[in-house]
Amino acid sequence: MLVRYSTSKDGKPVKQAEVYTFDEHGISPGDIDPDAVKIARRLQASGHVAYVVGGAVRDLMVGKKPKDFDIATDASPSRLRKLFRNSRVIGRRFRLVHIFFENNKVIEVSTFRSENSEGFKNEYGAIEQDVRRRDFSMNALYYCPADRTIIDYVGGVRDIRKKRIVPLIPLDRIFVEDPVRIIRAVKYANVTGFKIGYPLHRQIRKNISLLADCPASRMTEEVYKILLSGRAASVFQVCRKYDIFQYMVPALDRVMENEGPEFCEKFFAMMKQLDEAVAEGEDRRQRAVAYLVADYLYLVSPHGSEEKISFPDAYSELKELLKPLIPANKDVERALVFLIRRRKNYRRGEPLR
Repeated sequence: MLVRYSTSKDGKPVKQAEVYTFDEHGISPGDIDPDAVKIARRLQASGHVAYVVGGAVRDLMVGKKPKDFDIATDASPSRLRKLFRNSRVIGRRFRLVHIFFENNKVIEVSTFRSENSEGFKNEYGAIEQDVRRRDFSMNALYYCPADRTIIDYVGGVRDIRKKRIVPLIPLDRIFVEDPVRIIRAVKYANVTGFKIGYPLHRQIRKNISLLADCPASRMTEEVYKILLSGRAASVFQVCRKYDIFQYMVPALDRVMENEGPEFCEKFFAMMKQLDEAVAEGEDRRQRAVAYLVADYLYLVSPHGSEEKISFPDAYSELKELLKPLIPANKDVERALVFLIRRRKNYRRGEPLR
């Protein structure tokens, strides 16, 4: 293992990061998205540094195939727009760049953030600062496609190998700053099998009510990630155990409470159907919405028993059920069309697909 040093004010070397070579981390270059590699190479050829970062590196370290490959760089958003014509700057809270490829593929590129970046204050920094803005050590690893190394400033590789979830932000701030991290911690533990230590577990319990003030757009994105993770059934079960689900889809959570164990059993069986579909390549949000609301529409909604379902009325009811989530109207419409066509399958006890 290599070590990256900096120099202190008195001229002494200070350890900054551990650098793991290919022989030490074992991530195959063939497992890295080729378009992500192209982005990194173009940035490096233009005088910038660029790394595959976050969940993709974590997933590769635990032997999973990443769904997304994000890039972190020292290039500013305006510089990225000049380098990549197939890109668009997004975000108000923090400016990001989406680079578009064929088959609706999008790779997100972020500029290194300063530790002073808060709220709508966009202050860019160096990689050493950027790492301190990440939530958990396992998500703070930087993979360099050029030399196939992993740069680890926070002991993330060791934590992954020890199967533990370690927060990088002080416990009294981590969820106050961003309540969505509660959902992520629970999701990561379920998907990876890693352990949530008692102090973090206690802080999750203490701060769950903060999710009530989570922006609808952020909650929507997090729910979509769970639905299309291939582990929706088990993640939602844990979210209900932690009393988190009531903040994700409150109306559906109340239905589950009112309808009792039989409805819950059907709901989680439906989520397993979705997980099987995702394992076979399903990645459409409209299908995720369909599986999420199927049992409600067929068993609870008065429209489910109608000979001919009234599309406008059922659509409005589903939109209300999903609040505070804000799925695209077209996704709810297509989900409802799918469910109307699959009602006979459901009544026969057959899979929806």
